[in-house]
Amino acid sequence: MLKRISVRQLTVGMHIKEFCGSWMEHPFIRASFVLSNTKDLNVILASSIKEVWIDSSKGLDVSASVPVVSEKQAEIEIDAALEQVALGGRRAVRLSIEHEMERAALICSHSKQAMVSMFEEVRMGNSVDVGGARDLVEEISDSVMRNPSALISLARLKTVDDYTYLHSVAVCAMMVVLAKQLGLDEAKTRLAGLAGLMHDLGKAAMPPTVLNKPGKLTAAEFEIMKSHPVKGHAMLLMSDNFDADTLDVCLHHHEKIDGSGYPEGLKGDAISLMAKMGAVCDVYDAITSNRPYKTGWDPAEALRKMAEWSNGHFDQKVFQAFVKSMGIYPVGSLVLMNTGRIGVVTEQAAASLVMPRVKVFFSTKSNMRIAPDLVDLSSPGTTERIIGREDPEKWGFPDLDQLWSGIDIVRR
Repeated sequence: MLKRISVRQLTVGMHIKEFCGSWMEHPFIRASFVLSNTKDLNVILASSIKEVWIDSSKGLDVSASVPVVSEKQAEIEIDAALEQVALGGRRAVRLSIEHEMERAALICSHSKQAMVSMFEEVRMGNSVDVGGARDLVEEISDSVMRNPSALISLARLKTVDDYTYLHSVAVCAMMVVLAKQLGLDEAKTRLAGLAGLMHDLGKAAMPPTVLNKPGKLTAAEFEIMKSHPVKGHAMLLMSDNFDADTLDVCLHHHEKIDGSGYPEGLKGDAISLMAKMGAVCDVYDAITSNRPYKTGWDPAEALRKMAEWSNGHFDQKVFQAFVKSMGIYPVGSLVLMNTGRIGVVTEQAAASLVMPRVKVFFSTKSNMRIAPDLVDLSSPGTTERIIGREDPEKWGFPDLDQLWSGIDIVRR
């Protein structure tokens, strides 16, 4: 049973279904969880959130007559849920980003080659191997279930030649994570991944001089590029085995909520949930990736920019869920600490949007590099905190990507 109560009525053991108020007003990645310790309770009480929805069928009620679930048992259940995530009937053990990064690099390399082959096939007029595409989605999905940040972050690092192919891989991974955040079931989550993988297939029909132009497109060239959703949709129809969601995302991932998108100028609820998801994932990866004509934005800066556009461009619920899945400071974000140290975000915390793990490596006080120090901002007793973003171009750290990934990116 759902009940709306004051935060002052919250106790450890209650199941929070939803916070009442803006998604930016609370620091938790999960909007639905058992309140298992007093630390999280104090964070909520210190926030501007005044009311929450609780589900008394999944946790303690406001009534004292409800049997009490011990704090220890609640913590065990939450830890077990974080350690193992089910996908397609398989169990994927949740790993740290350090443990998943090397494997994710191999998956990126394999996935890129698979996408190259797929694009070559459709350029020759052949249909897409649906089975092979689904297998690729499973491989990518397994990686993001083990750790959602590793593959998504690595796929952001693209060369000019890689961009179209790894962009599809990155959007696939983000669609899986976003589907989970939105509470879609396993079947829909896999379809979201397939839709992300196939969303830009129409770029196989774009002239290379337009697709890879190292500069701003002319009006005529942009009109050519705007035809890729329709062309991709037609290519998928040739295969006969793609689901309606994949077809829809391919055709409509450039539609905008205010009706200013293309190819059909759909507006508001005329755009499907899957297409709205595709729009957010597509834009985020595009603006955080290096392109022939511009350097990609820092991940945290990209989210800030997208928030400015969100009213007309994105569905608010979908965008908010996307930010919660990525973190306010996504992996790879350059941040300034209250101590004057600069660091790069290496991993999200399990329960907070604003307290990730940060590898600090530079002191603004001495204006010198320092020995890298990995700081978990969510650990009890940690006084260091993020006070703002930093522009990577301003500092020009040559090894920034290697600092957050822990691997030699060049090898990929």
